[in-house]
Amino acid sequence: MAPTTDSAGQSGDPGTALASLEALRAEIAKAVVGQDPAVTGLVVALLCRGHVLLEGVPGVAKTLLVRALASALELDTKRIQFTPDLMPSDVTGSLFYDNRTAEFSFQPGPVFTNLLLADEINRTPPKTQSSLLEAMEERQVTVDGTPRPLPEPFLVAATQNPVEYEGTYPLPEAQLDRFLLKLTIPLPPRQDEIDVLTRHAAGFDPRDLRAAGVRPVAGPAVLEAARAAVAGTTVSPEITAYVVDICRATRESPSLTLGASPRGATALLATSRAWAWLTGRDYVIPDDVKALALPTLRHRVQLRPDAEMEGVTADSVINAILAHVPVPR
Repeated sequence: MAPTTDSAGQSGDPGTALASLEALRAEIAKAVVGQDPAVTGLVVALLCRGHVLLEGVPGVAKTLLVRALASALELDTKRIQFTPDLMPSDVTGSLFYDNRTAEFSFQPGPVFTNLLLADEINRTPPKTQSSLLEAMEERQVTVDGTPRPLPEPFLVAATQNPVEYEGTYPLPEAQLDRFLLKLTIPLPPRQDEIDVLTRHAAGFDPRDLRAAGVRPVAGPAVLEAARAAVAGTTVSPEITAYVVDICRATRESPSLTLGASPRGATALLATSRAWAWLTGRDYVIPDDVKALALPTLRHRVQLRPDAEMEGVTADSVINAILAHVPVPR
């Protein structure tokens, strides 16, 4: 069967798919300075059919990053600003009475898209936060007993501010576990910040990505071919055992009250396979597991209060575990 071609003109064979996804960085860099790790994390999530939690202070281009990714992949994207008065139906959609037909019709909510940007997700109450659970896990929305499938691909990129806690509702462990990755978006280095200001002085408009030169370099067919290639990436029994040992070590850490669950181990294996394929290999090595351990596990563990008071972080605990768990040869 001949390779398919998506609307961005990209062939759906694995070799071309890898080249197209590698070109994403160059396209997104036209709008977002730096942030390569976050771009890679979002691509890994798309390859694994997962979701991403983006954490960073306001003004570090979290929203722009997701919009640029959607533009470069020629995917539909919608944004929801989560607020205390947001209702679940504002996310999923609702039934309304049509006077012309004298029947109830379903009005889809913004969740019916490819890339959903859930902005400041921790500013809305748990009832509204939970409206995303079915969409994230089952990739469908049930309203009035009728399940309605979401488009494919589908990714939730949720943002939260790590410094403002007043008026926020921390995500429960069950919802945090639904996110494949938690990516931290740091403040840019000095030179990157100079580059940002230089672009704005030259007329860059973050609301007009086409004018910035961002063009589609991939699409659904590329993602489909890439996912098939990732699924064929070899994982040795030693690597599988290494992933399990890392996750089991989090459950035994004296600094943690909650360690990574078997779902976390499954997620780490999946992200390691995607990373291995993106780096040009059809097999997973320990370095792939180490590279994805922090973003895959940091939100799945919970610190003891006394450890947190002493300045221990989830990242430092996971790094210590990586340093002590024997690496397969």
